[in-house]
Amino acid sequence: MAELNLALRTEPMRMALRPSLELASRLGVRAVELDARSGIHPSQLSDTGLRQLRKMLDDLNLKVSSLRFPTRRGFDRPENLDERVDATKSAMLLAYKLGAPVLVNSIGSVPDSEDDPRYATLREVMDDLGRHGARVGAFFAAETGTEPGEVLAKLLNTSDDGFVGVAFNPGQLIINRFSVPDAVRELRERIQLVYAVDGVIDLAAGRGIGVPLGQGIADFPNLIGLLEEHRYRGRYVVGRADSSIGELSQSIEYLQNL
Repeated sequence: MAELNLALRTEPMRMALRPSLELASRLGVRAVELDARSGIHPSQLSDTGLRQLRKMLDDLNLKVSSLRFPTRRGFDRPENLDERVDATKSAMLLAYKLGAPVLVNSIGSVPDSEDDPRYATLREVMDDLGRHGARVGAFFAAETGTEPGEVLAKLLNTSDDGFVGVAFNPGQLIINRFSVPDAVRELRERIQLVYAVDGVIDLAAGRGIGVPLGQGIADFPNLIGLLEEHRYRGRYVVGRADSSIGELSQSIEYLQNL
């Protein structure tokens, strides 16, 4: 198996931007996922700031694998929806300027029934973001986990006007008791990014919980093989929102040793 193309999520480091990039470089990755909500918000980053950030990345031999732009509500919620969509579009343009192919966010909960008004709302937003991605050169990627892969695939497959990708999160699928292999098979060519995160079902608590990579039931050797069967050549992004620095380092080592 070829060496995996690894990236590091900088958000869990809880550091200023430059120290987090320097640490990523020392840990041996060549790409990072940046959080567009903290430090590099599209509305606050000037052209000068953008040039400085690109130079910082070049100096450390780092690329931006993805930009994460979490919104306070999903796109299934009508409250302030236009503002969320416009802010997401601005973040997609910033992703393009940073050389990142995708902008990641959870889209909200996809209803089971197409008759649910929220389903039509989500479909319209995905169409809009898909078309915008084609214009600006960076795609929107919906993060998995809030519904089975087949439900997300059905929603995304209804659009013919633009492409919306998927940021595949096996840990979140496990936490919500959805099948990881089934989701890979359903989403296939839409998978633009994979989060190297794990999870287990806590029977005592009656819910799933996130755990360090390799300590859950994600079965990454099998998952990587399944992804390669579908010709996945993208990056594996290391890091949960609450990962410690030690966990980040151990996760990178785990993947390098596969």
